[in-house]
Amino acid sequence: MRWYWIDRYIEFHSGRSAKAIKNISLAEEHLHDHFPGYPVMPASLIVEGMAQTGGLLVCEYGQFRLKVVLAKITRAVFHCPALAGDTLTYSATIESIRDDGAMVTTTSHKGQTLQAEAEMFFAHLDGGHQDKTLIEPRDFLRMMRLLKAYEIGRAADGSRLKEPPGLQDF
Repeated sequence: MRWYWIDRYIEFHSGRSAKAIKNISLAEEHLHDHFPGYPVMPASLIVEGMAQTGGLLVCEYGQFRLKVVLAKITRAVFHCPALAGDTLTYSATIESIRDDGAMVTTTSHKGQTLQAEAEMFFAHLDGGHQDKTLIEPRDFLRMMRLLKAYEIGRAADGSRLKEPPGLQDF
């Protein structure tokens, strides 16, 4: 994954929910074109931040063995703009998880104000895609480390979140 649209996790509960933050800075190049004189975080990048928060939650639940892709955004509503200087808090909750994928609800808040909300479906790719590499499990692990998920994360039983067996050497 090349673009990170979250800065770090602040909560991570395996198989249930996660919260991450994104600090919007004038140093981000995309703000200079969107829009000149009124630097607004593009809605598509906010959706991507919510998707990264939820997508890594779904990937970690399967210990990074399943190929997970954002397949569908069933609903997205934006209540106010996100501007340079704002800190967004993304929340993701797994509503259901099945063999074919997971339904996740997400929100973005500026302080106590609901900024955006969305419902997303993450698909687990079937066996026909097993020979294709989308992203290496070690890259997911590296991202989870960078975002400090293992420092604050909790497993389903409430114990400290641990790195998946067999991937710790990366």
